[in-house]
Amino acid sequence: MPKVKALVLKTAGLLLALTTAAAAQDFPTRPIRLLVPFTPGGSVDTVARALATRLGERLGRQVIVDNRSGASGIIATEIAVKAPADGHTLLMISFTHAVSPWMYDKLPYNPRRDFVPVTMLAKGVSLLSIHPSVPANSVKELVALARSKPKELHFANAGSGTYTHVSSALFAMMAGIDIVHVPFKGTGPAMTDVIGGHTQVLLNSIVTALPHVRSGRLKALGISDTKRSPLLPDLPTVDEAGVPGYEATNWWGVAIAAGTPPAIVERLHREIAAVQNSDDMKAQFAKDGATPMQLSAAESGRFFLSEMEKWGKVVKAANIQRQ
Repeated sequence: MPKVKALVLKTAGLLLALTTAAAAQDFPTRPIRLLVPFTPGGSVDTVARALATRLGERLGRQVIVDNRSGASGIIATEIAVKAPADGHTLLMISFTHAVSPWMYDKLPYNPRRDFVPVTMLAKGVSLLSIHPSVPANSVKELVALARSKPKELHFANAGSGTYTHVSSALFAMMAGIDIVHVPFKGTGPAMTDVIGGHTQVLLNSIVTALPHVRSGRLKALGISDTKRSPLLPDLPTVDEAGVPGYEATNWWGVAIAAGTPPAIVERLHREIAAVQNSDDMKAQFAKDGATPMQLSAAESGRFFLSEMEKWGKVVKAANIQRQ
């Protein structure tokens, strides 16, 4: 009897594997929806649209971008995790997905269980910049100034719990300084305020900040990544310029509902990787000041969980709350 049971289980496993393989071979059977948790026109949306066009060409099916903004990505994510786990609904994920679990008391999904990253696309590099009137010409000098004048330096950010806020909080924690966080409704107003000299410091996309640095309206001090940016090759990273170990990048990836057959996940990963390596997509990433991330599906999953853990500690330590 045990032998019969073992044979039945083995046969069932073989049939399941064959069925899964067949499903992956036939995939996709209809247009694919790519959910974007942000409004049209932003960096994530731009990358998503470039990806959708090229991925659709490779799969032989249209990939339709569906913008579902609001609630820190929760609306789009809930739609994605409740969709059939057949590979026809994809979700653009970003840094926001690693922070939102710590900003909301309850989510309509479990970020550790209900979706899985297919791949990480790229990470966006930010620039630590200050108003020219601030008497500091390096990260070390800024830190020394902040230590000598607690709560006198005002760091602008795009809103409570945003990348600009949480990354600034991490900087303050690692540098051992006491600063004032000033939230705005978006990066545009935050940057305008720093340029006007009302607030003094901002961590923001290098592409957005660079024109103001070149015009002299902002002073660049450091890069948020662990490697220097080709856009400003002579500018040191924050890590090498005075705050060892500092790293804060605004990354993007693609996720899918948990339970999707592994063969379909692997097919999607393979096709997206080919798109990532195309000259067109590399040019798009460079335009956005981003660095491509070449990770497997398993590595992408581990990266996402490590980012959740990292930023969860910052949110708790800095007592960051949703406003």
